[in-house]
Amino acid sequence: MEKKVLIVGISQKQKDFDYSMEELANLAAANNMEVVGELRQNIDKENRATYVGKGKVDEVKGLAEMQEASLVIFNDELSPSQIRNLEEALELDVMDRTGLILAIFANRAKTKEAQLQVEIAKLQYELPRIFGQGEDMDQQSGKGGLSNRGSGEKKIETDRRTIKHQIRHLQKELAMLVDDREVRRRKRKKNEIPVVSLVGYTNAGKSTTMNGLVRAYSETADKQVFEKDMLFATLETSVREIVLPDNKQFLLTDTVGFVSKLPHQLVKAFRSTLEEARDADLLIHVVDYSDPHYKTMMQTTEETLKAVGVEDVPVIYAYNKADLLEDEIYPKQTDNTIVFSAREQPSLEFLTEVIKKELFSGYAKSEFLIPFEDGQVVAYLNNHAKVLETEYLEHGTKIIAEVSPADLQKLKTYQVEK
Repeated sequence: MEKKVLIVGISQKQKDFDYSMEELANLAAANNMEVVGELRQNIDKENRATYVGKGKVDEVKGLAEMQEASLVIFNDELSPSQIRNLEEALELDVMDRTGLILAIFANRAKTKEAQLQVEIAKLQYELPRIFGQGEDMDQQSGKGGLSNRGSGEKKIETDRRTIKHQIRHLQKELAMLVDDREVRRRKRKKNEIPVVSLVGYTNAGKSTTMNGLVRAYSETADKQVFEKDMLFATLETSVREIVLPDNKQFLLTDTVGFVSKLPHQLVKAFRSTLEEARDADLLIHVVDYSDPHYKTMMQTTEETLKAVGVEDVPVIYAYNKADLLEDEIYPKQTDNTIVFSAREQPSLEFLTEVIKKELFSGYAKSEFLIPFEDGQVVAYLNNHAKVLETEYLEHGTKIIAEVSPADLQKLKTYQVEK
């Protein structure tokens, strides 16, 4: 049975407030909660003690009783004292936006690395919020005033030390996994296969785009990534090799989606995962073009990428879900922007051509003469280049092919100079 919740937010005249509240409701739904009511307050400055004003706190309490809500979720990150004050005033559990996003990430994490990243972020969030248990212990034992600095305070300090120790232990574990991934990343770089990273807001269609390309151009078509119409369906970085009909190839990566007010604890914990995009040769910024708030989503994605140091990487803006828009002509391209539908083959082929132009413009047509004893070079060209012509001559095999700058350098000794 879904938990009944209220959502509460304050508007400080920010233009995307309505969207932020709508997204909070979607986040709650993504965590199997039923939103039974919503309260808003226009206010210049949040109340330092209770986030909303006292009158609004009473209103929240009344609505929660009427709707039988057992949890109230607030649209911003609350301070530890705000959570404590609100729980006392409402006599209900209180959660903030950060706690909600962390809960969703915890439920969705499947790989060891993602689980460690989420657990670290969760503990860092909880650390300053340890309170209550110790105070209750002292109140129950009848202590008061200065004597309150007794067993309760010691309990809180012990809990904090335990959490700090856990964080250090998990960070060491995570560092080992990150090192392993770094080794794999360096190997990929050494192979000189270009890397294309899919980035974008959560539920924009990154995994659908990846699966479409994997189905069409990968020998690992059975290794499609999890894809569902829900927030944060993907938390792990997936890497797939794409081999095009002309033997040009690239690695495609798909990673965690972004959301507005993404908790800084998560950005920090997932930094190594998000940095996959930093080393890419090309970013495909997938946008849900059917969402009226797509511009806000794009801005959030760009700000988050900048926060983890992803800058100066060429970008193609891929406006997805055009099939959901009336009278939209697609696929089409204007400069570094395309409009397409990741669910339709002609759109995926169109996107592939755009990627090819961006990645492989440096490829050149060259002629090679390969002695018969170096048959492995012929095999290499057949597997890694677009072979345009093959002719068997007296002294070896003549091949005319389109090759990458790296392969041209590698095969320089076989090149026929014009």
